[in-house]
Amino acid sequence: HVQLVESGGGSVEAGGSLRLSCAAPPTYTAYCVGWVRQVSGKEREGVARIYVENNNIRYDGDFAKGRFTIAQDSVKNMVSLQMTSLTPDDTAMYYCAAAREGSGHTCSAPDDYSDWGQGTQVTVS
Repeated sequence: HVQLVESGGGSVEAGGSLRLSCAAPPTYTAYCVGWVRQVSGKEREGVARIYVENNNIRYDGDFAKGRFTIAQDSVKNMVSLQMTSLTPDDTAMYYCAAAREGSGHTCSAPDDYSDWGQGTQVTVS
């Protein structure tokens, strides 16, 4: 499996913003890339995903719509998640995940990915 590398997490006050980034190796070809979050003791929750070839975007929870923006930088092979108007309910470990081209995964569920990052903590107080 390929290790994706996340950055950009941290602590922020309610109402603030954070930008998360996810980097894949230059030779990695993804069918889709997404962000999934998890609060300790709870199940993973889909946040947003992007389909690389057609740039189709899905926001998986109502909490993300209007506040979070996922985008890809195909030149750098990176995907970002811009988060605004953060609330304490957004506190979680955020994981970048990808479905490698040809893996059979389609990013259609929080665990429907072939490769994962190590996670980055977001804390909103």
